[in-house]
Amino acid sequence: MTQPQNKPASQKPVTSTLLDKMEDGREFESLLKYQYQNLNFLSELRKSIAEIKAIRGREIVCYVANVVKPSAAISIDDSDDLPFNEMISSLPADCKELDIVLVTPGGYAHQVAKFVNKLRPRFEKISFILLNKTMSAGTIFIMAGDEIIMSNQSQIGPVDPQVRTKSGEFVPAQSILTLIEDIRVRGDEAIKKGGKPSWTDLQILNGIDPKEIGNALNASNYSIQLVEEYLHNYKFKDWTIHSDGTKPVTPEEKKSRANEIATLLCDHSKWKNHGHAITREAAWEVCKLKITHSESIVGLNKAMRRMWALFYWVFENTPITKAFISENYCIMRAANQNNDKK
Repeated sequence: MTQPQNKPASQKPVTSTLLDKMEDGREFESLLKYQYQNLNFLSELRKSIAEIKAIRGREIVCYVANVVKPSAAISIDDSDDLPFNEMISSLPADCKELDIVLVTPGGYAHQVAKFVNKLRPRFEKISFILLNKTMSAGTIFIMAGDEIIMSNQSQIGPVDPQVRTKSGEFVPAQSILTLIEDIRVRGDEAIKKGGKPSWTDLQILNGIDPKEIGNALNASNYSIQLVEEYLHNYKFKDWTIHSDGTKPVTPEEKKSRANEIATLLCDHSKWKNHGHAITREAAWEVCKLKITHSESIVGLNKAMRRMWALFYWVFENTPITKAFISENYCIMRAANQNNDKK
């Protein structure tokens, strides 16, 4: 008797494209149905940029970090300065309006200040398009825009900076300051009742290096200062009438609102966690920060989903940690490699 032969395992269909295979609402999942040959994912990313440019009618640059597989290499740092500057300088000389696609876990506020100093003297209008996470120093960055565009999967975060302790670990600066303030309040209450501060609290204080306290204060004040300055000078520059339409907005009101938002975003006691995700609804309801919903711009929400699914696939399937991409510029950094990859 002839034995039945085993059928070959089913093969995924082969393709050399990504965007063309995406299904609406299942953008990422639909990419997993295929195996890829001769795939040029840079070309695919540039097609995605072109989709958003067609909708927005302005130049697009992407600064996108691999938050899918987090590592130390994805933060905003000094090594970003040159590629970011080159990417901006490569834009047409007559370009006065710009969209920045941004995904980042955060990083150094002083480098964000350098980005802003490069951008704002040149561009009359800047919008930030947030595909996913834009946390910490990234949140400071977007305050320098005229417009912040978020989808329902976008998130920003508290801007309380992280400082290095004497053990070498990084901790949120506000957590140190909040702890010290809690100890002070408990100590004052104990003294008022004729007692003494608790032994445990005193030991905690003794274990904190005074330099850590100074660094925490300075870093927090710097973050608040940047957010307040950027909101007042850029985000609020066209805020002239109150939302009820009855009276003009005064310079004092702009400054007061900017300080209120900056202080709130840096308040550890409010958010509890440096990585707390602030949705677009919370940005408005809690912080009173005006956000443009991607659904309000025809075609943009879908284009943003497609771009994020594309970056997500690239990050899962390559060692890339960070990408600086526009229509005519590209540097992609890879994990455990010294050289940038074009």
